[in-house]
Amino acid sequence: MLLMMMMAVMMMMMMVMMMMGDLKQFSFVDLSENFIQAIPRKAFRGATDIKNLQLDKNHIGCIEDGAFRALRGLEVLTLNNNNISSIPVSSFNHMPKLRTFRLHSNNLNCDCHLSWLAQWLRQRPTVGLFTQCSSPPELRGLNVAEIQKHEFACSGHADNGGAPSCSLSAGSCPAMCTCSNNIVDCRGKGLTAIPANLPDNMAEIRLEQNGIKSVPPGAFSPYKKLRRIDLSNNQISEIAPDAFQGLRSLNSLVLYGNKITELPKGVFDGLYALQLLLLNANKIHCVRANTFQDLQNLSLLSLYDNKIQTLAKGTFAALRAIQTLHLAQNPFICDCNLKWLADYLRANPIETSGARCASPRRLANKRIGQIKSKKFRCSAKEQYFIPGTEDSRLNNECNNEPVCPPKCRCESNVVDCSNLRLTKVPEHIPASTTELRLNNNEITTLETTGVFKALMQLKKINLSNNKITEIEDGAFEGASSVVELHLTANQLDSVRSGMFKGLEGLRMLMLRNNRISCIHNNSFTGLYNVRLLSLYDNQLTTITPGAFDTLQTLSTLNLLANSFNCDCRLAWLGDWLRSRKIVTGNPRCQRPAFLKEIPLQDVALPDFRCEEGQEESSCVPRPQCPSECTCLETVVRCSNKHLRALPKGIPRNVTELDLSNNKINSLTNSSFANMSQLTTLYNALRCIPNLAFSGLRSLRLLKQEKRGDQRRREERRREKKRGEKERRREENKKEKRRRKEKRKEKKRGEEERRRKEKKRGEKKRGEEKKGGEEEEKRREEKRIEEERRRKGR
Repeated sequence: MLLMMMMAVMMMMMMVMMMMGDLKQFSFVDLSENFIQAIPRKAFRGATDIKNLQLDKNHIGCIEDGAFRALRGLEVLTLNNNNISSIPVSSFNHMPKLRTFRLHSNNLNCDCHLSWLAQWLRQRPTVGLFTQCSSPPELRGLNVAEIQKHEFACSGHADNGGAPSCSLSAGSCPAMCTCSNNIVDCRGKGLTAIPANLPDNMAEIRLEQNGIKSVPPGAFSPYKKLRRIDLSNNQISEIAPDAFQGLRSLNSLVLYGNKITELPKGVFDGLYALQLLLLNANKIHCVRANTFQDLQNLSLLSLYDNKIQTLAKGTFAALRAIQTLHLAQNPFICDCNLKWLADYLRANPIETSGARCASPRRLANKRIGQIKSKKFRCSAKEQYFIPGTEDSRLNNECNNEPVCPPKCRCESNVVDCSNLRLTKVPEHIPASTTELRLNNNEITTLETTGVFKALMQLKKINLSNNKITEIEDGAFEGASSVVELHLTANQLDSVRSGMFKGLEGLRMLMLRNNRISCIHNNSFTGLYNVRLLSLYDNQLTTITPGAFDTLQTLSTLNLLANSFNCDCRLAWLGDWLRSRKIVTGNPRCQRPAFLKEIPLQDVALPDFRCEEGQEESSCVPRPQCPSECTCLETVVRCSNKHLRALPKGIPRNVTELDLSNNKINSLTNSSFANMSQLTTLYNALRCIPNLAFSGLRSLRLLKQEKRGDQRRREERRREKKRGEKERRREENKKEKRRRKEKRKEKKRGEEERRRKEKKRGEKKRGEEKKGGEEEEKRREEKRIEEERRRKGR
């Protein structure tokens, strides 16, 4: 068992160990973003020339004592985003030239065995910034360098014991976990990765309520006695296909409450003893038909609360012991592809969570097991997707193929996407399609997307009445079964041999009503089976000799309604038409004037004549070139064009591509997939995904913008930002002053108003008082007068 565990751990380190023999010649080694779990003692033995070593974003949990001892010339060491909990004493003391050291985002257990690191960091205040403790709880989040020696405490016998052992020869209990009775308990420890070098005899591991994001290859393979794994309530979005390989004793696997979107092929293979599998509360949309093929003893399966829209027939066929199945809270599309599930649930009443249909509307919210089989049908008149989730069931390898692309109409094997204002060929077309209608849309460029590679039964493509000006070389790759291609009423002005690559089985090619002015002798290379070719109503003036020689089975050629210039360059065509038993409709000359409207076949050979030097002007293919760029042979220059994305129509044979001084800041995985001859690439990119340069087998020079230029631009940006911030600050100050002045003015006006009102009130009261006094005086005088009259009587 011990030997098996050692082998498994060493397999995890294979990428490192494969390089160790050659490390002596390197000064810069970047092993970031791999699955390395441990650094053995002899990993860098003899690699004394290494100056820069980067090990970020791995799963390193074990660094053996002396692992870095040979790296005396090391200047840069980065160990960010790993699972390191403890480091052997003085691991970095022998690196006198070390100037950059990063250890943040790990699981450092700041007990008495790590006190040396705090002192080491304090002596080097410019390195190891943001190196923080993960445990114990009272020190979590504190910078190691700021913690005093007495705070690095160990509990119980650990004070007297040595540092936690980290050896690849034996498993041990992780420092942040507790281990007893063969149970490793790492619940709620803030882990971001599965600990390495666990006890080889553990039967149960509890890793719930952490921040684990992925389960790497062979993560649990060394631990053959495992019976239960709990990874619930983490952040897991990726599981390696062999993550649980070899766990024949495992009977419980708990994965609920994560971010899993897909179950990789074979992920549960070999788990013959599994009885409980909880996958609820994830984002799973893909469940392959053979996902559960080895789970004959499974009794409970929960897929509750996911994003599953359909399930392939026979998904649960291998579950002979299943007693409980939870499928509710999934947006099931109850079309003809899900009829089998209703039949299965009626025959096996084990679904206890109440799984219901989400669409079509007539079946929405009805329990799947209670719907009659005849209700499950596929019809072009119904909507079979949930708005906003159109792409979630479109993995053909995973589930049944989609019923119909969004907004298109599908009936039998005909996919009708006409009159939808589409600007590109839709993806996720059913593999059973025999006819694809894309006419009357607004497609301008047929891009090389590989969309036809999965359509092995496709016979007819209708792209008429679009705005197609460009067909990228290889756009029809994989369409070897197509026999009819309609490109009538578009805006094509030339025909290149690469345009129709992949259409080996084509029999009818309709190029009517375009702007084609010239046909050269490579235009139809590879179209050996074409019988009908229509170039009616184009702008053809001449055709290069031998242009139709590759069309070995041609029987109908429509060249009518063109502007043929019947000079010496076209003399061959009249003779060719006369010697072939081909239906042509008698194309006519338009120039020179004396041959106007005369059928080509009727023009005598001497009448096909050119002016002096005119015969040198021949019909040559227009090279493919993006409209925004200039092209010279295989060199494409697109600099200073204010481009925000890679231009369309870059020729596949390009050897030098200049994209400098644009605004392109990111790429997709397939940006350069077809440019196998590209040797030089100038750019100023910032975001480059992993597979962005896949296919560039000949690339010799990749010129990125100079760091100085980047710094200067960044400085200008910061200066502009500071200026903008200062301007806003000044405007805010002015606005505050204006508001303050306005408030003061308002206050003064209010006080003035109150003062005037008070004055008016006082005046009014004075007038009222005076009026009262006068009234009283008049009444008094009246009384006196009355008294006088009374006395006089």
